[in-house]
Amino acid sequence: MTTTGATHQPLSSDLGEAMEFIRNVPIFSDIESAELAKIVRVGVRKKYKKGSIILLEEETGAALFVIISGKVKIVRTDDDGREVILSILGENDFFGEMSILDGLSRSASVVAITKAELFMIHRRDFLKLLQDVPSVAVSLLRELTMRLRKADSQIKSLSLKDAAGRVANVILQLADDIGTIRKGRVEIDELPLQQDLANMAGTSRETISRVVHMFIKKGHVDMHGNKMIIQDYEKFKSLFT
Repeated sequence: MTTTGATHQPLSSDLGEAMEFIRNVPIFSDIESAELAKIVRVGVRKKYKKGSIILLEEETGAALFVIISGKVKIVRTDDDGREVILSILGENDFFGEMSILDGLSRSASVVAITKAELFMIHRRDFLKLLQDVPSVAVSLLRELTMRLRKADSQIKSLSLKDAAGRVANVILQLADDIGTIRKGRVEIDELPLQQDLANMAGTSRETISRVVHMFIKKGHVDMHGNKMIIQDYEKFKSLFT
């Protein structure tokens, strides 16, 4: 991983386009145009190169980040120095909210796995928004609850399932987070590296390779370069959840 300086500029350089983007972010979807414009004017757009460290675990949280484009991974490092990937986020997802709400340090690091453009809202502006627009607070609680349920599912998968079940759970997680569904099939563009998948599944890279090849042989998935296609998402989900 490399630490590179981010380039940044006010998001309000194109107010209409910026407001349209922000409105597509679930926690901001119910905000009236006047309030939305205020958010856009105080926010800053930042660009990061692939491999850039955006946030470091244990540093003080000072902002909320929304992904305009690209993908990032949320990671923690265990006592042996190994990286554990908690999740991968894409366009319209957000991160950094926990340390804003409780005032504590960051609970994980965030790294760009592609070129990424982010929208940053400073802590004081976001806290004021929560006070002024209650619907944002309600939407945020809904999102946090969904993430908690997902974390519970991951813990269950890692503790109770065999290797195939753990790998399938990671594939389903990626499908939900960054996949595109088309007529029952889900396409996951730019599938993470096998080592990243292994870190997410709590297994080895060799196991990832073996299980993915098994899924291909059974017709559950196809691979085209680094794109994975789940042929029948609902059937695949029913087999492993």
